Amino acid sequence: MPTLHPGLAEGPEKWYVVDAEDQVLGRLASRVATILRGKHKPIYSPHLPVGDHVIVVNAEKVHLTGRKLTDKVYRSHSGYIGGLREVTAGKLLRTRPERVIEWAVSGMLPKTKLGRAMFRKLKVYRGPEHPHQSQRPEPLEVGRRKA
Repeated sequence: MPTLHPGLAEGPEKWYVVDAEDQVLGRLASRVATILRGKHKPIYSPHLPVGDHVIVVNAEKVHLTGRKLTDKVYRSHSGYIGGLREVTAGKLLRTRPERVIEWAVSGMLPKTKLGRAMFRKLKVYRGPEHPHQSQRPEPLEVGRRKA
């Protein structure tokens, strides 16, 4: 994406890889959203796309606290009458674990064109492998869950 203000360019966008194993979903999502928005940089400005790319691996091993596996419900609507679909977090974590992280992060980003551009910089994968080795991502530490 071209830089809007040449004086604000800090160089090429960085790529970070985050291991979601034993991470609490909300804490992981808030850290990832901060990187995507660019709030970790001194040149942060809310109206400019200064964020970096984030790769999340091991999405199936993310941890939800409390009774969220059974009580948290994700809802979507097809737009047709009676088209409401509901799925619990536990079932979604078994079938599409990438979706759980994507929805948590997207809820923390702006609901604008800029927010959608930030969300496109997020890549989430179920297992430990990802196809972005050529970007040479740096590991990003997020606080570990206490056992």
